Amino acid sequence: MIETVRMIHYPEGDTREISRPIRHGMLVDINGAELSLPLPTIRMIAYRVWKITTEQTRNEEITHYWLEQIFPDELREWT
Repeated sequence: MIETVRMIHYPEGDTREISRPIRHGMLVDINGAELSLPLPTIRMIAYRVWKITTEQTRNEEITHYWLEQIFPDELREWT
């Protein structure tokens, strides 16, 4: 049986395992949860998924989600 692992990679180099898959281009919060649009404020930490890679080993499939931080001036278009 193959175990599925999902990891998010922050721009600073930190990684974290998440439980659900996310899509390319999706806006997520610091925990990897999808942000609902329109955003309530521009004063939040938000990331966009810019790259997704997958690697397989004998016992697991690891999906890596690479994030880029979205700054307040860019968040303005989603509020």
